[in-house]
Amino acid sequence: MTAPESLSLAQARRVALAAQGFADPPPVGLPTRRHLRRVLDRVGLIQVDSVNVLQRAHYLPLYSRLGPYPTTLLDAAAYRRPRELFEYWGHEASLVPVGLHAALRWRMAKARDEAWGGMRRIAQEQPELVAWVRDEVAARGPLTAAEIEHDAPRETGNWGWNWSTVKRALEFLFWAGEVTAADRTPSFARRYDLPERVLPAAALDAPTPTDAEAHRALVAIAARSLGVAAEPELRDYFRLPVAGARRAVAELVEAGELTPVTVEGWRHPAYLHAAARLPRWVRGNTLVSPFDPLVWERGRTERLFGFAYRIEIYVPAPQRVHGYYVLPFLQGERFTARVDLKADRKAGVLLVPAAWAEPGVDAGETAVALAAELHRLAGWLGLSAVAPPAAGDLAVPLAAALRSVAGVP
Repeated sequence: MTAPESLSLAQARRVALAAQGFADPPPVGLPTRRHLRRVLDRVGLIQVDSVNVLQRAHYLPLYSRLGPYPTTLLDAAAYRRPRELFEYWGHEASLVPVGLHAALRWRMAKARDEAWGGMRRIAQEQPELVAWVRDEVAARGPLTAAEIEHDAPRETGNWGWNWSTVKRALEFLFWAGEVTAADRTPSFARRYDLPERVLPAAALDAPTPTDAEAHRALVAIAARSLGVAAEPELRDYFRLPVAGARRAVAELVEAGELTPVTVEGWRHPAYLHAAARLPRWVRGNTLVSPFDPLVWERGRTERLFGFAYRIEIYVPAPQRVHGYYVLPFLQGERFTARVDLKADRKAGVLLVPAAWAEPGVDAGETAVALAAELHRLAGWLGLSAVAPPAAGDLAVPLAAALRSVAGVP
């Protein structure tokens, strides 16, 4: 598109949705590696999270853009040769294209200063343990932390995780790029190995850019994936340092890759990527993960969609407003509902603890669209039924729509 000086809010929404792949045509037939690559090109990286109340977080962004797809596609790209993705700290724990290994070495080099406190302390206070753990991985990898545990005392880590000293040493080595994830166990534990035994030689042999070059490359990817964004959001995509990201934005503007624009209702200056598209409309109905890059930056989500959203996993149950694991429902260009979901795998049922409509929507129309999407999601998850919602202001019309989709009077 020809870069304008300003965008209406509706235009900015469509630019953002197109940049994230929501305006791409759906696959005809079963999605393939080609479709997976198209999504990866749109989103730049995929966040990983251990919560499995519905489905592992890294599988959901592809579902939201491709519909039901074989999750083995992503498993193969991340954990089988020839690898296209590797685990590292991108936007939190992430699956990142192997071609970005060089652009993330600045973060690896700063592990002793910037890794989380427990990791830094192990490296500073017990360097002999860190060396021993690395030697164990080199000699016997791939290994989980449990497979090389020794008799060091366990300590309690963040969010109730029990991280032993060996686990902290492994995570420091992972941050420093000295070990990487070979794959994951069925329980989602990392199996660590040396990068040279896991990653493609071309990725490891690529020249290391300067920090400024790396920051510029990562901001460019963020800008392409967001379409239009303010500087804090461009920085947040790969969790970049403030000064480095601002310098990168200025250099990309000078190079013509980014164009400053104003967006209706935004206080902060915005930047439009040169490859941004403005479709006439965005169609389709899909659920979006709490960890989807479309909604990573909650302030931008609210400015773009008028949708105030937060994940309430860590909120005490009595204080939750919408539920434990709530997914926004994207209906065309708007978020029209949010639904708390849980997969009861033993019973084969998709549970709906609560469903809520957004202000001003047609509840009946939204309920019909959401019911169809819930049945589609359940089928992808291998579940045979969708339970009626237990609570929420959309519960009654959604229950009726679910009965209609299931063919129940």
